[in-house]
Amino acid sequence: MRFYPLLALLSLLLGLLVGALGYGEPYILPWYMFFTAIVASLYGLPWGLVAAGVSTLLLLLFPGFQAMGAAILLLSAYLAHGVGETLRRAHRRAKGLARSLRYLTLALEGLAGARNRTELLKSLPERLSELGAGGHVGVWVPEEEGFRLLASVPPLSLDRIPATGVVGRAYREERPLYIPDVRREEGYIAAPGLPSLSELALPLKERGQVVAVLNLERPRPFLEEEVEGLVRFAQAVSLELDQLADLEARHLLAELSERMESARSKGEAARKALALLVEVLGLESGALWEARGARMVALGHHGVTEPSLLKVLEEGLPYGVGLAWQVYETGSPVYTARYAEESRVVPALKALGWRTFVAHPVPTLGALRTRRVLVLGQQAARPWRKAEEEMLLLACRTLGLALERLEEKERHERVNALFLRLLEKPPEALYHPLLAEAVALVPGAEAGSLLVLEGGAYVYKAALGYDLEALQAMRFSPEGMLLWYGLGEREARKGVPRVMSVEDRPIPEISHQTAPEEVIDAAGRALEIQANLCLPVTYQGEVLAYLNLDNLHDPRAFGEDSLEAARFFAAPLATLLHESHSRRLLEEAALTDPLTGLGNRRAFERAFQEELARAKRYGYPLALAVLDLRGFKPINDRLGHAMGDLALKRVAEALKRGRRNGDKVFRWGGDEFAVLFPHTPKGGAVAAAFRHAQAIGEICLEGHCLGVNIGVAAFPEDGDTEDALLSAADTRMYQAKAQGLSVVA
Repeated sequence: MRFYPLLALLSLLLGLLVGALGYGEPYILPWYMFFTAIVASLYGLPWGLVAAGVSTLLLLLFPGFQAMGAAILLLSAYLAHGVGETLRRAHRRAKGLARSLRYLTLALEGLAGARNRTELLKSLPERLSELGAGGHVGVWVPEEEGFRLLASVPPLSLDRIPATGVVGRAYREERPLYIPDVRREEGYIAAPGLPSLSELALPLKERGQVVAVLNLERPRPFLEEEVEGLVRFAQAVSLELDQLADLEARHLLAELSERMESARSKGEAARKALALLVEVLGLESGALWEARGARMVALGHHGVTEPSLLKVLEEGLPYGVGLAWQVYETGSPVYTARYAEESRVVPALKALGWRTFVAHPVPTLGALRTRRVLVLGQQAARPWRKAEEEMLLLACRTLGLALERLEEKERHERVNALFLRLLEKPPEALYHPLLAEAVALVPGAEAGSLLVLEGGAYVYKAALGYDLEALQAMRFSPEGMLLWYGLGEREARKGVPRVMSVEDRPIPEISHQTAPEEVIDAAGRALEIQANLCLPVTYQGEVLAYLNLDNLHDPRAFGEDSLEAARFFAAPLATLLHESHSRRLLEEAALTDPLTGLGNRRAFERAFQEELARAKRYGYPLALAVLDLRGFKPINDRLGHAMGDLALKRVAEALKRGRRNGDKVFRWGGDEFAVLFPHTPKGGAVAAAFRHAQAIGEICLEGHCLGVNIGVAAFPEDGDTEDALLSAADTRMYQAKAQGLSVVA
C-alpha cells in the first residue's frame, strides 16, 4: 500500500501535463478520477472529497470545463471510499493481528523457561502487557471465598475480589469469557483508576482443573482474531502447566526415593519424607501415623512446635479420633480446607484454628486396612490442586514401599534378637517378651496370649491386655483348642495361621464352648474381641502352643500382611517351646506318679497352693475331694502286686475320663487320690464326686470289685487355708468310711 500515494501524485501530475499540452477535459478528467479514487480509498471519504475539490479547481484552469466533470469526481470519491473501507478495515485488522501474534509468539517462546508453576503464572502479565494497552493484564488464583491477585501489569490497588464478576464466571464455567462492553455486565468488578470497556477472562488449567484465571481489560474492544489467539495462548499455558506438574512430580519422586534409600528405620524415613513433602507443597507441618491396635502412633513428624500438638504426637490418637482413623477405615484420602467442619477432628487442632489438611493412605501390600496415614496441613485455608493430589498419590506409593522394606528389616532384627536371648535366659522368662514383640510387630494386634501344652492340656503362660493370673486357672484340651482354631488338626499340625472376625464367626460363643463363661468374659474379655489371629506353634508335627493375637476394636484389623508377620514368630517360639518342653518333661517326671501318670503329692501341693491363692484373690469357689479306695487290699494280697498296680491304673483312667475341663486329679499316695475343682462350689464338687464313686465302683478284677470313700471340702465355707481344707476333707473321708458311705460333704 505504500506505493499508492505515489500513484495518486503521478495521476495528478499527468492530468496537469495533458492539460498543458492543450488537450481538453475528456483527456484530463480520467487522471483526476484516478487521483481522487486513490486518495478516497486510502484515507476515507473526507480526504476523497478534498481530492475531488482540488481536481475540480485544476479543471477550471483549462478550457471546456463542465459541471458534469465535478459530479463524476465526487462519484469517484464516494465509490472508492466504499471499496477502500473494506480494504482499510482488513488492513487494520491484519496489522492488529500481526502485532498480537508477535506478542503471543514472544510470550509462548518464554513459557518454556519457567522453572515452576508460580513463576510461570507470575510472568504472564509482563509477557502480555502490550495486549492490554490502556487497561491491565492480571492473573488471579482461587482462594477460599474468592480470588487473590498473583501478578498484574500495571499493578492494581485491588488484591482480592469476590467469586462474582467475569473472573468468577470464567472460573466456575471453566471456559473463556469475553465481554465486549462491561457496562452491560451485571456484577462487573472495575479495576480502580483504569478505564475499561472490554474484558477477556481465560481459565488456566492444570490436569484439567482451573488453577488460575488470566484476565485482560482495556478501553477498546478486542478483535475476534485477538480473542482467538489469546484463547489458544491460554491453552498453551495450560499444557505448559501440565508439563511443569509432571516435572515437579518426577523431581519429587527422585528426591524421595533417594532419601528413602538412605533411611535406616521407619522413623527416619518418616521424618525425611515429611520434610520434603512439606517443603514441596508449601505447607507448615506434617506427621506420619501408624495404626497399632487401638491407637495411632506417630512414626515421625515435621514442623510441629505447639506444645498441645506435641503432646498429641507423644500420646497418639485414640481409636476413631481424627482424619487418620477415617482414612484407616475407608482407605480413601481426605482433602479439606475446612477442618473444623469435618466429622472427625483432633480437639487440639480444632482449638488452634487449623483449617487445611490432607490425610492420605500409605499403601501396605496384603492389608485390609490402611496401616499408615500421611497427614499434612497448615493453619490458613487453601484450595487443593488436582496435580497435588496426583503427586501425593505417587509419593505415598513410594513411601509405602520403603516403609515395608524397613519394617521387614526391623522384624528380622528383633526376631533375631529374640533368638539370641534364648541362649541367655530360661525359656519361661521369654514368654511375655516374645508375646509383647508379636503384639508390637504384627499389624492389627493390640492384645494377645500364649497357651502352652503342659501335661496333655494347654495353659496360659503369657497374656497382654488380659488378666493372666485369672486365665491361668483354666486348662484346655487339644480338642477344645482345635475347636477354637477352627481349621482342623491337619492345618494346626502344619502351623497354618488363621484369622477370625466377629463379622464371620461368633467369637464369644466359641470362647464359651471352650472355657467357663464367667472367667473368659472377665479375664479374657471375650465379648470385646473383634478379630483374632491364631498361630499354632509346631515342632516335628506336634502343636506345642497357640499364639493368639487380638484386636478389640476393628473386625477387619488383620490381613495377609498380619499373617505374614505372624509367621516370623513361629520359628523362635517353636525353638523356645521345644527347649521348655524338654525341661518340663524332667520337671513333670518329678511331679508325676510313674504308675498312673497322675500328678503326685508334690504336684498336688503346688497346684493346691496356686488354686487357693487364685480363688482368694478373685473370689472364685474352690472345692477339694480326698478319695480312699475300698477293696484294694484284698486284690493286692490275693491277686498279687501286679493286679494291684492294674487296679490303680484303672482307677486313674476312670478319674481322668470323669473329670471336667479344669479339674485336676492326683495320686496322693498308696490307694489314696485327690481331686481339685477350680471355680466349683461344694454342690458341683459333690455331684462330680458321686460320678467318680460310681465309675470306680464298676472296676472289678477277677471277681474282686473296688469301692471308694470320698470326703469333700470347699472354700470359703470350710476354711481359707490349705491345712483347714485338707483337714476337713480328710475328716469327712474317714466319716464316709466309718458310715459306709461313698461321699460325705
